[in-house]
Amino acid sequence: MDEVLVAADASSRVRSEPSMIPSNLPLLTAFLSFALAQFLKLFTTWYKEKRWDSRRMLGSGGMPSSHSATVTSLAVAIGLQEGMGGPAFAVAVVLACVVMYDATGVRLHAGRQAELLNQIVCELPPEHPVSNVRPLRDSLGHTPLQVVAGAILGCVVALLMRGSS
Repeated sequence: MDEVLVAADASSRVRSEPSMIPSNLPLLTAFLSFALAQFLKLFTTWYKEKRWDSRRMLGSGGMPSSHSATVTSLAVAIGLQEGMGGPAFAVAVVLACVVMYDATGVRLHAGRQAELLNQIVCELPPEHPVSNVRPLRDSLGHTPLQVVAGAILGCVVALLMRGSS
């Protein structure tokens, strides 16, 4: 005899299954990719500058792009879980494109402008009212290579997370 599932039974099943963050694989994948990219910045900074700088773990800019790793892993994880034909995947891909374009465009150039402004302020005489202003943050954006590295990291993390679940 076939069972008939009534609306009350369906809603009780939904309520009985806990909707916890750990069960959301795309969200976990995005957070892991972000954390891993930020952690890797310690080593890429050491390789480039031959010094350890723990502040790189909290800052923006640098290699690899944690923004790119985050949004790419989110898009790939959604695509792997729900298929690439759904609206969630479409939203995630568009978001990833906007974030990565912004990282290599607006934010990169804003960082370069901040660097130039800091240099100008340093050359001002001490009596100038702007000479005591705190320097602007100049590590805001990413080079295309940093964005591509972040995107590759995001893809790898999403694929590994999918394989381990």
